[in-house]
Amino acid sequence: MKKIMMLFAAVFLALSIGTARAELINGAGATFPYPLYSKWAYEYAKSTGLKLNYQSIGSGGGIKQVAAKTVDFGASDAPLGAKDLAKSGLMQFPMAIGGVVPVVNLPGVNPGQLKLTGDVLADIYLGKITKWNDQRIASLNPGIKLPDNKITVVHRSDGSGTTWIFTNYLDKVAADWKKGVGFGTAVNWPTGVGGKGNEGVATYVKRIKNTIGYVEYAYATQNKLIHTQLKNKAGNFVDPAIETFSAAAESADWKNTPGFAVVLTDQAGKNAWPIAGATFILVQKNATECAKAKEVLKFFDWAYRNGGQMATSLEYVPIPKAVYEIMEAAWTREIKCNSQPIWGK
Repeated sequence: MKKIMMLFAAVFLALSIGTARAELINGAGATFPYPLYSKWAYEYAKSTGLKLNYQSIGSGGGIKQVAAKTVDFGASDAPLGAKDLAKSGLMQFPMAIGGVVPVVNLPGVNPGQLKLTGDVLADIYLGKITKWNDQRIASLNPGIKLPDNKITVVHRSDGSGTTWIFTNYLDKVAADWKKGVGFGTAVNWPTGVGGKGNEGVATYVKRIKNTIGYVEYAYATQNKLIHTQLKNKAGNFVDPAIETFSAAAESADWKNTPGFAVVLTDQAGKNAWPIAGATFILVQKNATECAKAKEVLKFFDWAYRNGGQMATSLEYVPIPKAVYEIMEAAWTREIKCNSQPIWGK
């Protein structure tokens, strides 16, 4: 009897440990989707009791932490290629689509009033255009009185998927940018001051006059920042919005792109926002804590199926049902614990 009681105690302890571990999911990474993940986490906790702790530290930090297995999932706006995913033993899937937007602090200029092109934006960030009344900006905005003031350029100081999307766009539309700077989660900025996270860039632009920065659209709206229009690949000036982000994603081929690593910058649609991008989740393909790994997938499954309205309320585009069903089938094939699938069975 004593042995049986000891066995029951051991089983109960093991189950308790498993349950305790599953009560909290830890993630880290991109600041781009932080408003959305915070909203989802709050609603999921109310519904299930499971809490999600998400550290908004930038995509670079999220990739490092999930690769080192110090968090349950990482988040990045810079999609990893197949080789990097295989090297780190990771699987990648998108959670939402949004837009990176140039924002300015120019007295007398209203949201969406100032128009820019990709080459002009690149030359501002290259330090070639230094004043707001430069002829190249003025010619795009004949109805706006632009000040004879120096432009203060603001960029990210940390490794950032938002920077990856922004510089990937500039790399496509401006030969001098491509030749001199390139794109990545971190680049050697020719000019400007750095802010940590989307929050840091938004704070700089909000507080300092004559600035220009780039942030995920939710940060622009939440901080009441002045966004610009941009000329897209089709030659049309467009505003950032759910509709223009969706237009950029219309031709995306999620099914046939390795690692679902679709890039949405400079798309051809007539209404496409030119600096759109998906935000991605990274998880270990060979989990060591089965219950925890399944709870992570349960949370994101819930977000796919129940979080669409919350996403659109924060100006993100939800992943379409046909797409997330493709990805969840990949979860079953690729994510395992003790050599057994943890999803779909």
